[in-house]
Amino acid sequence: MTLMTSSASSNPPGSSTSSDSAVESGSAGPSAGSRGRFSLPAVLVIVVAAALIVSGIDPYDRATWLMETFWIILGLPLAVLVWRRFPLTGLLCCLLALHALILVHGGQYTYARTPVGEWLRDWFGLARNPYDRVGHFAQGFVPAVLVREIMVRRSPLSGSRWLAPMVVCGCVAFSAFFEMIEWWAALIGGSAADDFLATQGDVWDTQWDMFLALVGATSALLLLSRVHDRQLAGLQRQFAAAGPECPPSLSGAPGGPGPAGRGR
Repeated sequence: MTLMTSSASSNPPGSSTSSDSAVESGSAGPSAGSRGRFSLPAVLVIVVAAALIVSGIDPYDRATWLMETFWIILGLPLAVLVWRRFPLTGLLCCLLALHALILVHGGQYTYARTPVGEWLRDWFGLARNPYDRVGHFAQGFVPAVLVREIMVRRSPLSGSRWLAPMVVCGCVAFSAFFEMIEWWAALIGGSAADDFLATQGDVWDTQWDMFLALVGATSALLLLSRVHDRQLAGLQRQFAAAGPECPPSLSGAPGGPGPAGRGR
């Protein structure tokens, strides 16, 4: 596999460039061939920021919009601030952007009134708008890759059989914490928090939410772990030429020089 850090001089005319290698390795970091261009993370940041701004112009309920999009308002600037020390894989960037768009759509219309959810309800002949189910599945699916990336790069669990169970437990724990946030919102806001809760009369809504987060986290690990490992290794190779300037967070990636970079 061609390294992303290969110099342009090493490629004869007509051969693939380092930007082609970026697509192959799945890395979202900078490369010599992509200088002066919009990188994948930059494009995703612009898309998410634009969607957030548009959704906030005239949402169905301002308080619900703020509670649903709070994680984006907090997380987007944070990801930009720490990017140089903790660049993310392209897979994780795309998943985070997709999750943000799910939250934005739910915040703009409220989860019980989303057009996408109404289309799904009519298409499958359901009794309720299922968009909140989609959101809670994503609440397990996307954070599973995020937690996995952090654990592989910053903990001794890389290559350990405990990695997957710990990732799933972390996602389910966050889902349970989010249900407590909804409970607190109901206590404080009363009926005004109904749009945020989006239970739609389902007495088992809380249990469904946590179960779907569990299913989402497990599905992400089963479907994406190998792809994620390849992208983590590609990210490590991309910055290997930086030597001492290589972000410390890459030392534990698969194939990396750190103790966490053990073979699988």
